[in-house]
Amino acid sequence: MPQTSLVLTVYGADKPCPSCLHAPSSKETMEWVEAAVLRKFAGSDIAVRYVDINHSEMTTEEDQHFSEHIQAENYFYPLVVINGQVVGEGNPKLKQIFQAIEACGYSPAM
Repeated sequence: MPQTSLVLTVYGADKPCPSCLHAPSSKETMEWVEAAVLRKFAGSDIAVRYVDINHSEMTTEEDQHFSEHIQAENYFYPLVVINGQVVGEGNPKLKQIFQAIEACGYSPAM
C-alpha cells in the first residue's frame, strides 16, 4: 500500500457542461464517484475533493491549470484527475477511475 494518501480531484461547475446536458451535475458526479471509490477501496487513505472552476480558490498550480483548460474548452467537465493525470471527463467511467487507482498501488477491499 502506498505511504501517502491518494487525492482524486473532480473539477466542475454549477452549470452543466454544454455537451453533457443530460448527465448529473459536477457536484453530483463527485458525490457518486466518492461513494463508489470509498466503498470499493474501503479502509484506504483515498481522499476525494471538488473544485468549482468558477468559484473556488485555486489552492494548487494543478487546480489553476485544469480550471484554465476547462474554461478554454480543452476538457469537458466534470473532469476527474489523479496525480495530475486525467482519468475521466464529461461523463466519467468508474472502471477507468478504479484502474487508475489500482495503478497507484491500491487494492480493492475484500
